[in-house]
Amino acid sequence: MSARAQPAPSTEMMALAGDCSLAEPVKQPTELFPWLKCKITLELPVVGFTIHDLLELRVGTIVETSCKATSDVPFRVNGTLIGWTEFEVIGNTLAARITELA
Repeated sequence: MSARAQPAPSTEMMALAGDCSLAEPVKQPTELFPWLKCKITLELPVVGFTIHDLLELRVGTIVETSCKATSDVPFRVNGTLIGWTEFEVIGNTLAARITELA
């Protein structure tokens, strides 16, 4: 019996076989997609708000929330709860400080 020479395995085959020595290190999502935009929302629950209340909204209307002044507010990115925040004023700007991660 003669032994035939086997071709060298391709990078794809080595990756399938679990040999990652030739593979590049896996990058973190922040390295891969730093330009990707996110929608951030802070939610203030308003209990008992009705269609009538909506139709009566005018400039200067105050809408009372169900949050206490010391309550943390849910912080979401693209609809996914990330944590909770509290509001702060920095100069003339309203800001949110992360108080807890989900």
